[in-house]
Amino acid sequence: MVAAVAAGGVVAAGQTLAAPLTAVSAEPIASSTLLPVAETRPAQAPPINAIGGDQLPLDPLALGSLDGTAELDVQNLTKAVDIGQELARQASLLDAARADGAKQASLVGNEVYVNPTEGRFTSGFGSRWGTTHQGIDIAGPVGTPIYALTEGVVEEAGPASGFGLWVVLRHPDGTQTVYGHVNRIFVEEGQRVDAGEEIAEMGNKGHSTGPHLHFEVWDEDGTKLNPLPWLQDHGITP
Repeated sequence: MVAAVAAGGVVAAGQTLAAPLTAVSAEPIASSTLLPVAETRPAQAPPINAIGGDQLPLDPLALGSLDGTAELDVQNLTKAVDIGQELARQASLLDAARADGAKQASLVGNEVYVNPTEGRFTSGFGSRWGTTHQGIDIAGPVGTPIYALTEGVVEEAGPASGFGLWVVLRHPDGTQTVYGHVNRIFVEEGQRVDAGEEIAEMGNKGHSTGPHLHFEVWDEDGTKLNPLPWLQDHGITP
């Protein structure tokens, strides 16, 4: 009799638990189809091995917490950021060199070079009219801007025999550049100039057959170089 009462209690309990599930049905569910009470409980999720934030390493990368693939991704990302910053730096230098109007600029190492002026190439380096032409000539209208080839210091700015007026710059590597037959000078001796800075304007002074820039390059020891290949080696084509 005790067993029967116990069995009846189980059935009743089962019916009570199943009632919410059968609310949508018009017919009661037979007690013989009920699942055991233990099987109707929601399954427990497996335990999670979690740690508190204070237990995390301060520098996961330094402690090798990333796998090889993740470390490679971080390295590639770092390299990409470095490359992007370097390209931005180079673009900024070139933009600054063109700020005064120079249309052609080149970056060699950390030095920026610009075309000293715009115009028509009329004469090269070498023998001419029974003498040696020590530079190149670029013709254009009087007043055409003349730019510092690269950064430097003004060594001379004023009258010069044969050139009328000239500007001579000395650059960090010891090279000097000469800008002759200029009309007006915008710098003075001892002044530091940046690549692309307007230092003078094209003129027709001195021994000249027409307005042009006579441009020379002197090596550190004073040797006069052919400016054309020298400019091309520095990314500039007159």
